[in-house]
Amino acid sequence: MIRIAVDGMGGDYAPQVVVEGAVYAANDFPDLEIVLVGQPDALKRELNRHKVLGGKIVLQEASEVITMADSPVASLKKKKNSSIGVSIDLLKNKEADAVVTAGNTGAAVAASALTLGNLPGIKRPGIAISIPTPRGISITMDVGANLNPSAEELLQYAIMAEIYASTIFKKKRPSIGLLNIGEEESKGTVVLKEAYKLLRDSDLNFVGNIEGRDFFTGKVDCIICDGFVGNVVLKMCESVLENSIEIITREFKKNPITLLGAWLCKPAMDSIRKETNYEEAGGAPLLGVNGTVIISHGISSAKAIRNAIRVAGSIVERHVNQNIVDRVESHPNGSSTRRPEGNQT
Repeated sequence: MIRIAVDGMGGDYAPQVVVEGAVYAANDFPDLEIVLVGQPDALKRELNRHKVLGGKIVLQEASEVITMADSPVASLKKKKNSSIGVSIDLLKNKEADAVVTAGNTGAAVAASALTLGNLPGIKRPGIAISIPTPRGISITMDVGANLNPSAEELLQYAIMAEIYASTIFKKKRPSIGLLNIGEEESKGTVVLKEAYKLLRDSDLNFVGNIEGRDFFTGKVDCIICDGFVGNVVLKMCESVLENSIEIITREFKKNPITLLGAWLCKPAMDSIRKETNYEEAGGAPLLGVNGTVIISHGISSAKAIRNAIRVAGSIVERHVNQNIVDRVESHPNGSSTRRPEGNQT
């Protein structure tokens, strides 16, 4: 049985929605054991509102909470018994197989890096998210863990994204694109130009630079960027989607004819909403740390928490981290990822 530690106090609507999501997961995935970490009285109060029909939920005490406003590293040092810190400790001590948190992202990244360390050969971890496109799911990495990566770290992000895409989403030889301000090799910063060369000379399926307009087209299976750009793009896209839905809804309500059109379009709109809904993905893995850590959105609903737990179980079950280690060990350095002679394309 796979054991998932869930930060019961993490997120804008914790512990209510976190506990509800954990109960959904326990009922839907009886092969998972869920450890709710947090203040016992608060967690028990929420648990009493639900029925656990299938799986198993146990409680682990953590008396302190790191809020969204707290400084990540400082709060980890000050709040030794925080729910995110205890969750990561459970993973380190092999008392859990994975962690799910919707709490302070910086604290989750810092706790993971400081407590778990990195996978062998990995220089810096990164957050990978799944993006729905007309051609299926694309993986974008990084979206916030590493704001100023080196060229070699971007190469390692590409390797980890490739493993994640192929293992979880069954992509065969996933295509890799480097997010830049133009498609030409000469475009971008010094780091991006060097990363382009490393990716081009690697055995990855690198197709070159891609631009922001390609983000949702499915042009590539894996989009590689630094955490600053990735996070800005992600937040902007969330805003555009929310505002677009609001504008469309407002226009539909203007008169009876458009209301009829809205009713006729409802099945298609529901399908689009489901495809682009962050709740379906649930959370994003922090790839590169020595353990499975899923970071969920602070506004996560119960459904999103449930799906984040599902994703955590899948990553453990399919040995994503070991696959990353094996892949990186065969190419320990950027200069070692060159194709063998005679195998150039």
